Amino acid sequence: MENQNQMEIKIADNLPGGEYANAMQVVHNKEEFILSFFNIVAPAGRVCSKIITSPGHIKRMIAALDENLKKYEVQFGSITQAESPKAEIGFKAE
Repeated sequence: MENQNQMEIKIADNLPGGEYANAMQVVHNKEEFILSFFNIVAPAGRVCSKIITSPGHIKRMIAALDENLKKYEVQFGSITQAESPKAEIGFKAE
């Protein structure tokens, strides 16, 4: 009997590996949340990924992150929250 809950997921050719992000900006409207991930190394940074998703999916993602964070701390110990960036993150029009 075939497992009906199993799904094949393919990764795009332009995504060979992960991107390191050390900052994130979140904006939302009624229909979607937009998460922009940044890799910031002084004096500059770059957007390394942008995710657009629905409010229901973002709530499920937050629950999954919370569950995994708790499991991590049980296994490896308490995590100290990183400091916020000292400078405002924004975009310049050139």
